[in-house]
Amino acid sequence: MKNYANPAEIMYHTGLSAGMIRGAKYALVPGDPDRVEGLAKALDRNALFIASHRDYTTWLARVENAPVLVMSTGMGGPCVTFAVEELARLGVETFIRIGTTGSIQEDLHLGDVVINTASVRMDGASRAYAPIEFPAAADMDTVLALREAAKESGIPFKTGISISTDTFWPGQERYDSFGGYVLKRLQGSLDDFRHLGCTNYEMENATLFTLCAVLGLKAASICGVVAKRTDSESVAPHEVYEKAEKRFRKVVKRALEKMIAHSRSGENIS
Repeated sequence: MKNYANPAEIMYHTGLSAGMIRGAKYALVPGDPDRVEGLAKALDRNALFIASHRDYTTWLARVENAPVLVMSTGMGGPCVTFAVEELARLGVETFIRIGTTGSIQEDLHLGDVVINTASVRMDGASRAYAPIEFPAAADMDTVLALREAAKESGIPFKTGISISTDTFWPGQERYDSFGGYVLKRLQGSLDDFRHLGCTNYEMENATLFTLCAVLGLKAASICGVVAKRTDSESVAPHEVYEKAEKRFRKVVKRALEKMIAHSRSGENIS
């Protein structure tokens, strides 16, 4: 039995209530609170600020006259669990992660858009919800909506499997940290994942995909490449992110329009 919140109940971590989100079934979940307003206004220039508490800044937009939340989650899987658990209790059903990522394949370039279909569970948070054998897979209808929206918008994109880690440095086999050391069990892991065909490193997908699957919710992810690990360990200048952001804002808005239309017609996207 699902534990939905009472109408006036305020969620402890996000500061939201069912009344505040006005029946929203869709949520875009970037990591950075500073990106929320811009994303919301890209969907709806009349988007409204709702709340800001801890890592969770929330705006409400309307797409095709349907309410859509844009809420930051902070960085990493544990922060994602607070967002999903509390928004699910308020009635949100579909989550789309929007963020940045580092590519590990030669054909994924700075500024490119990547839509992940699944993630390698190198995180810790997802293991509190399902055994490691349980796949961290995105919802295929939501992935298809993003793919179709990208094609229709003329936005180049790649699909693939990400690797979700809890740490930016050793977990992703980066040696430019303060200590500069990576545990032996992680040394060589980047090459292993590259040869396995994984496309990119990030820090939230595995938790988001696993948690949503376990709870009967839908989740997908679209990210902009801001580091190309085949060329450099460095994160690219901000203008590279801005290029990717313009692309995935356009894709996400079109995908939401498609999903909302299909939901009203009672059809699945296929």
